Amino acid sequence: MGKADSKPLLIKRYASRRLYNTETSDYVTLDDISGFIKEGRDVQIIDLKSGDDLTRQYLLQIIADNESKGENVLPINVLTDLVRSYATNAQSMVPDFLSASFEMLREGQSKMVESISSPMTAVPGFEQIKAQQEAFMKSMMGGWTGPGSDDYANTESAAKAEKDDSSELEAIKKQLADMQAAVAKMGK
Repeated sequence: MGKADSKPLLIKRYASRRLYNTETSDYVTLDDISGFIKEGRDVQIIDLKSGDDLTRQYLLQIIADNESKGENVLPINVLTDLVRSYATNAQSMVPDFLSASFEMLREGQSKMVESISSPMTAVPGFEQIKAQQEAFMKSMMGGWTGPGSDDYANTESAAKAEKDDSSELEAIKKQLADMQAAVAKMGK
C-alpha cells in the first residue's frame, strides 16, 4: 500500500455509525483508519445513505482523540492560531500554508531517510578515512610473505617490504591522530 494506490480506501458509514471497509468487507474503527493513514494510505469516508463526504470530520476526530491521549503534536499556540484563523481573513491562507509546511516536512524526512540509508558517505571526511583504511589494509597485507609467495623465497625483498610497510603504517597512525584531534576540536 502507499502512494502507488491512486484511489483512496473507501470507508462507508452506516446509519448505525459503524464504519465499513469496502476493500476487505469488514467493519473498522477509528484506530484502524488511523493505521491505514500512518501506512501512507489515503482514505475517504462517506455516509452510505446521503453520500456525504465525512472524511474531514473523521480525520479531525482522529486528531482530537490522539491529542486527548497525550500524543500532543499540535502545541497550544498552533491550536489557538487555527481557531483564530476561522474568525479572520487568514482562513483563506491557512490551508495552503499548512499544506506547504507538511510537504516540506515530508521532503525533509525523505532526505533524512536517504542519508541514513547511506550514512557514512554523508559524514565529512569519509573519503579520507576510507582511503586511509585501504592504505592500512594494503600495508598489512602487502607485507605478507608466506609459503607459496614469491617474496617468501627472497628474504631481502621481504625485509625491504616490511620496512616500507612500517613507515607507511607510521604515516597512517599520524594521519589518524591528526584527524582525531580535528574531530575533537569540532566537537567543542
